[in-house]
Amino acid sequence: MFGKKKPKPEEAEATETDAPEGEGAEGEVAEGKKKLPLKLVLMGAAGALVVLGGGGTAAYMFLAPKGDKAGAQAEKPKKKEKGGHAEKGKAAPGGAVVRAGPDGVTFYTLPDIVVNMQTADGRPTFLKLKLTFELPDEHTVEVLDPNMPRLQDMFQTFLRELRPEDLNGSQGSYQLRMEILRRVNLVVAPAKVNAVLIEEMLIN
Repeated sequence: MFGKKKPKPEEAEATETDAPEGEGAEGEVAEGKKKLPLKLVLMGAAGALVVLGGGGTAAYMFLAPKGDKAGAQAEKPKKKEKGGHAEKGKAAPGGAVVRAGPDGVTFYTLPDIVVNMQTADGRPTFLKLKLTFELPDEHTVEVLDPNMPRLQDMFQTFLRELRPEDLNGSQGSYQLRMEILRRVNLVVAPAKVNAVLIEEMLIN
């Protein structure tokens, strides 16, 4: 009479059904708790590898013997200078610029030449020339370099005697080139300059 009430079939089924769901939920939470620390461990390990890798690279760069760097620089090929003068395309000892030309010729560009010319009315008139010598080979540079003071003296003496009208037209430019070539070859003989090229000529 006062014994326990027997549950109805529907309640019994509900109780039996609820129990597995609760157990399933608790199992999922437990599994989630187990997976979360595993992810954290993996992320921490990856971060440690990055830090150690960067630190190792930095340590190698800073602690590597300096002799290795010096050796690497020493292994770089050096540009050879031919004939004992400056490299082609660079300034020569006399202030000229030497560069290679076609068919084995060498171009020797002198520093700008500026002289005061004579005029009939006595007005100050200046001539500015930029000359390039065409040489048969690069070895002729070895003759021109030490003779630069003589060449400069020749230019100043010869060009000062010219008048502006002497340089008019193509004929005037041609005669100027031929006269300079003749005088240069007298200075550097027995070496020889093939041609004189006028790169710039200004009269002011």
